Amino acid sequence: MERLGGLRTSACNKKVSPDAKVILGGPEVSHKPFRVNFDNADYIIQGEGDLAFYELCKKIIAGNAPVENIIKMSMPSLKNVALPYRYYTDDDIKNRYIYVEASRGCPFACEFCLSSMDEKVRSFDLDTLLEEFELLWQRGARNFKFIDRTFNLNIKTANLLLDFFLKKPPPYFAHFEVVPDHFPDSLKSKIALFSEGALQLEIGIQTLNEQIANNISRPLKLDKIKENIKFLEHETKTHMHLDLIVGLPGESLESFGANLDELVRLSSCEIQIGILKKLSGTYINRHDIEHGMIYSDIPPYDVLQTSKLSFHEIGVMKRFSRFWDLTYNSGNFKESVKLIWQDGSVFENFYKFSLWIYTQTDSTWQISLQRLGELLFRYLCEVKNLTPELVAERMLSDMMKLKGRAIPEYLKEYAIGISTRNKEGTSGFNKRQH
Repeated sequence: MERLGGLRTSACNKKVSPDAKVILGGPEVSHKPFRVNFDNADYIIQGEGDLAFYELCKKIIAGNAPVENIIKMSMPSLKNVALPYRYYTDDDIKNRYIYVEASRGCPFACEFCLSSMDEKVRSFDLDTLLEEFELLWQRGARNFKFIDRTFNLNIKTANLLLDFFLKKPPPYFAHFEVVPDHFPDSLKSKIALFSEGALQLEIGIQTLNEQIANNISRPLKLDKIKENIKFLEHETKTHMHLDLIVGLPGESLESFGANLDELVRLSSCEIQIGILKKLSGTYINRHDIEHGMIYSDIPPYDVLQTSKLSFHEIGVMKRFSRFWDLTYNSGNFKESVKLIWQDGSVFENFYKFSLWIYTQTDSTWQISLQRLGELLFRYLCEVKNLTPELVAERMLSDMMKLKGRAIPEYLKEYAIGISTRNKEGTSGFNKRQH
């Protein structure tokens, strides 16, 4: 974890430079219980530090440092916070995503999320913000990642920000985190205008089980959510990133599996599978006794066991998530991986695959693309009993979409046959077989 690395660096700095002042901030120090040792910190700023850090530094430099080492901050007015975007360097703009924000806070009370602790949603002055974005654009910025928790909560603001990008010539990239059930027609019509690769929407689904959603105080308008995902999937060129969480209070593997099956049915987009974390300050701890919630004391504080999921099952799901990323979310095997579940449930079939592949690798890391592809080919042929020709054609269609890729050794013999049939007009890499 970078946070722990930073604390170790602070300890080393204190040894070689005892007079150096170490100031810590962020959620790890803002909410109790503290689960990391902060003894090497001279000051801790709890809450938003935009103004507090500046004031503290001025006092230290002036020799008027506070006696109290914990500084509790109320939320600063965003009208008093100067926008930082002019401090991005030319190198930042050329090589990095530009992180921006139009608002802070979230109106919802999801119990696993720190944003639920904010009193209200606060917005920056939109005219000033758009002026700063224009300056960034003129300097060459083309990759904007908004960190707002609920971009489409204020539709007027959302539409104006989308207009800013729609008036610009592509290529560019804009990322927003959105509320899944709030897409009025005005927003839909603008989203539909974005070209391929220009817009990415992160949609925190977390669960589609209404009872589980109610457990964690998460509003869930299922009909609207499904309607909006279908719209984004079939009527726009938007890249979607959906999120699901394993280990929510009361949720079983069967319930999670139904969630995954439904999302894959609705969309072919990336689905990020995360493990529930118990963050200090959130209200998720109220379920600890009733639902047998046990968490790690080590960052990132993953759930270890629940009344519905054993320690072993959560371990399996961590590997499931990793192999899902490598095969499905990576896009390297976007169509061929679907052969795993062509005869039934996505979850059940991929669960079996994740168990099998782990017996072959004994690891979820440092698996080369060549090795991963070979394992997928073997599984589909040897375990799923699909014909090597069908599997090879689907995998070659996936893998050769990127120009310059060499045909893997394990597929070469099939590539020759497919190429021959292609010349005869009977088949080809881009033809799907069902």
